[in-house]
Amino acid sequence: MGYWRMPLDTHEHSIIVGKVNIIDYRCKGCKYCIEFCPHDVLEESKDFNEKGYHPPYVKKEGRCVNCNFCETICPEFAIFCTELERREMKPEDIVRVPEKRRRRHSSE
Repeated sequence: MGYWRMPLDTHEHSIIVGKVNIIDYRCKGCKYCIEFCPHDVLEESKDFNEKGYHPPYVKKEGRCVNCNFCETICPEFAIFCTELERREMKPEDIVRVPEKRRRRHSSE
């Protein structure tokens, strides 16, 4: 579904940009953080850690919203998030053109 306008209270809210920090030597490769990340920020690394597991790495820098779900779900406490910045909402964060409308405009 597409949104056609900015909400009236956008000045009261901000977008949080987070940074994912991974402690490689603690990771045991359970992939919970990868599977349950709501913004698909993490991916399994091809490298091995000291224990012989593939720890995650950040594949989409700047997509983390600092929800801290990865650190909550990690059984080994091998991952945590920090807040980098808060920024104002921009129209591209909220306003989306519906799929039907996008196709119609692209053919013109």
